[in-house]
Amino acid sequence: MKNTSIRITSIILSVILLIGTAGITLALDSDKDETPIQTVSEKSNQTVSENISKDETVYVLAGADGSVKKIIVSDWIKNTTANSKLSDKSELTNIKNVKGDEKYTLNSENNTVWDTQGNDIYYQGNIEKELPVGLTVSYKLDGKPVSPKDIAGKSGKVTIRFDYDNRQYETVTIDGKAEKIYVPFAMLTGMLLNNDIFSNVEVSNGKLINDGNRTAVIGIALPGLQSNLDITKDIINIPDYVEITADVKNFKLGMTVTVATNELFNQIDSSKLNSVESLAGSVNELTAGMQKLINGSSELYGGLTTLLTKSKELVTGIEKIASGAKELNGATAKIDEGVGELDGYISDLSDGLNELKKHNTELNGGAEQVFDTLLATASAQLNAAGIAVPALTIDNYAETLNGVISSLDKTEVYNKALAQVTAAVNANRGIIENQVKAAVREQVAAELIPIATNGQMTKETYDAAVAANMIPKEQKAQIEGAIDAQMQTDSVKSIISNQLELQINKIISEKMASDEVQAQLTAAAEGAKSVISLKASLDSYNTFYLGLLTYTNGVASAADGANSISEGMATLKGGTSQLKDGMAELYAGILQMKNGAPALTDGVGKLKDGAMQLSDGLKKFNNEGISKIANLINGDAKKLVTRIKASADVSKKYRNFSGISDNTDGQVKFIYRTDEISDK
Repeated sequence: MKNTSIRITSIILSVILLIGTAGITLALDSDKDETPIQTVSEKSNQTVSENISKDETVYVLAGADGSVKKIIVSDWIKNTTANSKLSDKSELTNIKNVKGDEKYTLNSENNTVWDTQGNDIYYQGNIEKELPVGLTVSYKLDGKPVSPKDIAGKSGKVTIRFDYDNRQYETVTIDGKAEKIYVPFAMLTGMLLNNDIFSNVEVSNGKLINDGNRTAVIGIALPGLQSNLDITKDIINIPDYVEITADVKNFKLGMTVTVATNELFNQIDSSKLNSVESLAGSVNELTAGMQKLINGSSELYGGLTTLLTKSKELVTGIEKIASGAKELNGATAKIDEGVGELDGYISDLSDGLNELKKHNTELNGGAEQVFDTLLATASAQLNAAGIAVPALTIDNYAETLNGVISSLDKTEVYNKALAQVTAAVNANRGIIENQVKAAVREQVAAELIPIATNGQMTKETYDAAVAANMIPKEQKAQIEGAIDAQMQTDSVKSIISNQLELQINKIISEKMASDEVQAQLTAAAEGAKSVISLKASLDSYNTFYLGLLTYTNGVASAADGANSISEGMATLKGGTSQLKDGMAELYAGILQMKNGAPALTDGVGKLKDGAMQLSDGLKKFNNEGISKIANLINGDAKKLVTRIKASADVSKKYRNFSGISDNTDGQVKFIYRTDEISDK
């Protein structure tokens, strides 16, 4: 149960991670200019807070081994209150305004004071400062370490490993002990591999997407989180590196991009992480209820043991009755010689059978009540397990449980899950299509702008010129019109359509391979086994129940025969033939009762064994399930929640790299770009 709980927590963290990084796009095929482009159009669409805030992107230009060559910082000050002047704290050098013409001066505290004219400020600058997360890229060829320059043009088995060194932490007191809590950065590393060069590609902690020509590799790591949560790797191994292996011919590698962001834990509302206390109370109630159920199952087993003993005594008595009836039937020829003696026998026999018959209704009703109770318990267990079934009855339980077993077939569960995932993805089809269109439009613009400007501009220089209002409106309209026209061509629409389907199929495939869906398939198989076992137990009791009905019918038949003989005793002297017929009827009834008796004993025995299995099973479930859940909730889960909360609190405090004023909100992300490796 402990591992299961930790796996569930891992799934929750993964879902938060996907949400927190969904807005990050890695343009692996972008221009190789070392100066990052300020994406003003994208940032202007972001939602800002009511306070002044600073959105910072740190571009790290690195060598092929991850060593830092240059750091460029891009800042966006959101002047939501339209102040005419803003004071900004920054450690940057070579600061330049990248959007407008607003100027700044330095005040007595060496802070920059911008003459904003009521506008937002977009600026860039340089800094020499240790990064919060260090990046190291290492290479192996056929298992031996090799430098980036020496691996170029080589062939063999290649291993590329990205290691991340989290250096940013705070000392936090947890349970009275001072501990380091690292800022929980999520590191996403991506690259594109040419399929003519790389084959049999594998990645740890990541995903691969192959379009036939290239393989996109996306890896993820959370350096420092293992230490933050204080979880041993044998329970769950939180990745702190990304490793890619492949067979390679004439090694050549384009640039790689790594994004570092702490937005994952910034989205956690730590004030709502105290619900584990109420969960612990509920588990205590569950533990108490489980003990009552165990006690009840023990009492059921004791009662059935007594019933089995009495059933054996009853069978012994029936055997004696059958033996006596046989002798009585053989003695009808001598009836005239012992009418008086026979009268006494018949009277005793009639009284005994009538006494048995009087209890037939009670015995049948009790057996039916036990059956109904078992069926009601089975219904409750199935519904509690999330398997909705109607109230089970003696007549419908077999058909109903066969239907449940069929519905838990793994193929059927898979198809249902696939239908649900497909519907959910298609519900967002419009959003996905817009994203695809936007990406294709960027590619179209990159191709048309050099043509439209006679090779004078690239898309990047054109965008910069537009941002600086240096492009005439007529020329801008002409270029934008050409892009719009190209977007409406059949070839571009076909590309968009194909990319859309590929993206949708990719999302569906990832969701179907998720731990959540795979857990549903596994649970379906285990559920089917449990329901099959439950039906087998009910079938055993049904055998006993039908045997009991056969037995009581025999008792009634024998009693009726004995009564007939008793009534005929008054005319016995004149009707020995009638006595003989009645005796035959009596003997037949006793034989029927005798034949039904073993079924009664066998049924009670199976019910007793089933009750014992029920009692043992409940005790095992309590020891291996409920008790462990209680221990986890009262132990590890509390510790885990405390550490997640501490990680979230530390994350929210880290909001800037190059400097920020105390009265300014902020957020920061880091983008590392490594040099390409080529044999040229």
